[in-house]
Amino acid sequence: MAERHALYPGTFDPVTLGHQDILERALALFDRVTVAVAAGGKTPLFSLQERVDLCRRAWAHLDRHEVVSFDGLLVDELRGRRVCPVIRGIRSSADYEHESAMVGVNRLLLPGSEYVFLLARPELAAIRSSLVKEVARYGGDVLRMVPPVVAPVLEERLAKDHP
Repeated sequence: MAERHALYPGTFDPVTLGHQDILERALALFDRVTVAVAAGGKTPLFSLQERVDLCRRAWAHLDRHEVVSFDGLLVDELRGRRVCPVIRGIRSSADYEHESAMVGVNRLLLPGSEYVFLLARPELAAIRSSLVKEVARYGGDVLRMVPPVVAPVLEERLAKDHP
């Protein structure tokens, strides 16, 4: 039987417990998951390499996954790695609308590509990387929003950037 291998892309800036939950659930469905940290997107707080390193450290306890970086179109990453499907977490109807549009464009660029949407657990649905950064920026406790290794790194970065 062929190995069931999925790709879980995102910016992970910073990695959250919501991201971790999606990865853990994807690992229950697939033999292997490649976490692909995207270089593009909004101006990140952490560099690409820092985000890759944080994901690796946060998820060191999990098996059957690897964390890599990529720059460019998701469909090119899928082609290059010969991996399908793509895993995406959905927190709200707004996420669904956004992801649905992305799938439509990606399927035009790579017909036959498949996407698996995993609904966020209700207790994690409010967690967004942007909100985590905002809470941390004002000294709020992010320990229930990010893996333990991420909180001190996030606090240190924001202290440097906003003394």
